[in-house]
Amino acid sequence: MSTSTRWTLAVLIVVAAIIVALVTELNDTNPGFTPAGVPGPTATTGSGDAADLTPLRGRADLPPCWPPGDDPGPAPLRGVTVRCLADDAVVDTARSVAGRAVLLDLWAYWCAPCAAELPAMAEYQRRVGTRLTVIIVHQDQDEAAALSRLAALGVRLPAWQDGSRRVAAALHVPNVMPATVVLRADGSVAQILPRAFASADDIAAAVDQTGATR
Repeated sequence: MSTSTRWTLAVLIVVAAIIVALVTELNDTNPGFTPAGVPGPTATTGSGDAADLTPLRGRADLPPCWPPGDDPGPAPLRGVTVRCLADDAVVDTARSVAGRAVLLDLWAYWCAPCAAELPAMAEYQRRVGTRLTVIIVHQDQDEAAALSRLAALGVRLPAWQDGSRRVAAALHVPNVMPATVVLRADGSVAQILPRAFASADDIAAAVDQTGATR
């Protein structure tokens, strides 16, 4: 082996050692760092499976979601299925709301205005009784966080888990939260309200203007 070849090998060994040292240091100081070409840790949604959520479901104590009827329901929602937060059952959204006036409240656990609005939605449901049904639609994949938020707020309303935002897409709801959709009993959309409500009185005034509860 020639002298130049030996020097080349020595330089390559030193460079390789420096690279290994740098990667090790980066991993120690930044656990999220992954060198190019190396698979990183598997991401999780934090929702867990149904069994993991049983204690949270018990704490949230949500009512069951409305069962499907024979009426096919609103055309935009036909074929759109979600999960019920109360028990993880599959919900046929169109058939579940068919034949009744419904308020869909689209929210997410991390949305501060949503958290402020949810108790007002619960109070409005108590006031309006059977003339209209309030359903809260969680639009994030983290079911555990949604259940924890509802348990902390003491809000017990029928709740859909819709992490893929299928309902919002089907009804052409703007990409804001919270947002409220009022459906008439005949399945037509009375109004879409991309705003937060401060009180049950505000919700009642907005819904009354649509005529959905008449």
